[in-house]
Amino acid sequence: MTKEHSDIGLIGLAVMGQNLALNIADHGFQISVFNRTVSKTEAFVAENPNTPGGLIGAETLDQFVQSLATPRKIIMLVQAGGPTDAVINGLVPLLEKGDIVIDGGNARWTDTIRRERELSEKGLRFVGSGVSGGEEGARFGPSLMPGGDFEAWKEIEPIWHAVAAKVDAVTGKQFEGAQPGKPIEGGVSCAAYIGPNGAGHYVKMVHNGIEYGDMQMICEAYHLMHGLLGMAPREIGEVFAQWNRGLLDSFLIEITADILQQIDPETGGPFVDIVLDAAGQKGTGKWTSANALDMGICAPTIAEAVFARCLSAVKEERVAASQLLSGPSVDFTGDRESFLQVIHDALYCSKICSYAQGFQLMREAQNEYNWTLNFGQIAQIWRGGCIIRAAFLQKITEAYERDSELANLLLDPYFNEAIKNAQDNWRSAVSAAVQNGIPTPTLSSSLAYYDGYRCARLPQNLLQGQRDYFGAHSYERTDHPRGEFYHIDWPHPDRPQSAV
Repeated sequence: MTKEHSDIGLIGLAVMGQNLALNIADHGFQISVFNRTVSKTEAFVAENPNTPGGLIGAETLDQFVQSLATPRKIIMLVQAGGPTDAVINGLVPLLEKGDIVIDGGNARWTDTIRRERELSEKGLRFVGSGVSGGEEGARFGPSLMPGGDFEAWKEIEPIWHAVAAKVDAVTGKQFEGAQPGKPIEGGVSCAAYIGPNGAGHYVKMVHNGIEYGDMQMICEAYHLMHGLLGMAPREIGEVFAQWNRGLLDSFLIEITADILQQIDPETGGPFVDIVLDAAGQKGTGKWTSANALDMGICAPTIAEAVFARCLSAVKEERVAASQLLSGPSVDFTGDRESFLQVIHDALYCSKICSYAQGFQLMREAQNEYNWTLNFGQIAQIWRGGCIIRAAFLQKITEAYERDSELANLLLDPYFNEAIKNAQDNWRSAVSAAVQNGIPTPTLSSSLAYYDGYRCARLPQNLLQGQRDYFGAHSYERTDHPRGEFYHIDWPHPDRPQSAV
């Protein structure tokens, strides 16, 4: 039976918006929907007449707002940036004090901080909620990362917990099998309050940066199998399917196995062989890397994953360069099965380093933005629904349960032992890639990060001397307390001396 006022509303009926609206309706919540193109709203409602909660279409924004129970809860799933601001500006005159506006798009966290402040000054509440899982996740259970006004979160919490992905409380494995009109009940919800203002969108951005790293590392493992071992796509797919039953069990490994075993319907050959090797990107990986640089956090694996996409995009240049630039001939003479384990271990160790970098970045963001983030909880809600969901995340959850103040995942006993047992293979994989001219930017940079982090004395002592020599930038001494700076009056016979 249709209620006089809907429980929640949603603006933006592209695929993600439609799927999230249906997910909400499947869980018994009546939802009003609005799209700038009225015919799209009408068609969507007409095509889905029997959802448990009910879909209510609105022709105008004013009609949409008036259809909602107070305090109104309005989700926006529209293009980030200017379009989001335009929708907010259209809503504000129609809303009342205490109403809640929720941005479920991939917004830049600094925009979310600004929007939350501006709406708060008008008596309105704002939530910036990361939504991960793609179209399938939106429909049957995403990972949800809301940040903003805490009391607003308490208002939307029952809906967020209902529609989020569910995982087993002990194993952390995602429950599968949700169907239209028959959502999965029970388990642990992959939704949790992240923190004030832009915290939710920031954590979602870091999630996406880690996703970039995961995808590139998998591609490099594929490249080693294909380019060094000479394996066919179907064979490689079978290896990934096997790996998905062990330590590397994850959504991305699972779909990689499927992709590599897919046949192209036009040529009858392997699908992956006819796909152009020039990757696109939407910016969140770049945001993560730029923010790491801004805050002085070492995140080379994520950055190299972004750069790898940039390099792939100059396809024509690479084709031309391949005719002019020389490299070693590929020459593999070892045992293939043994080397597959080498690649597996390199992928796992690099994955640990990539996540360590992402969590260190979030730890620094706390200081920058005055947030208090629960890293174990973040790992928990990433166990299901999102693109990086993996069995591995259960180990991160357990690491922060052991030590909530853990400085780096590499220092946790489990991950420390994992890398100690596998690092010989990791080094062998990177060495073989270098010797045979196969680019492995994320596997290699992860190893360099690990070796740098475990090094008690790095060569930046010399670098500090260089800076003091040419620019009088000063240096610290090993025999004096940290924070005390000194300068040598370096001799410059051919130019004036630097100021002391």
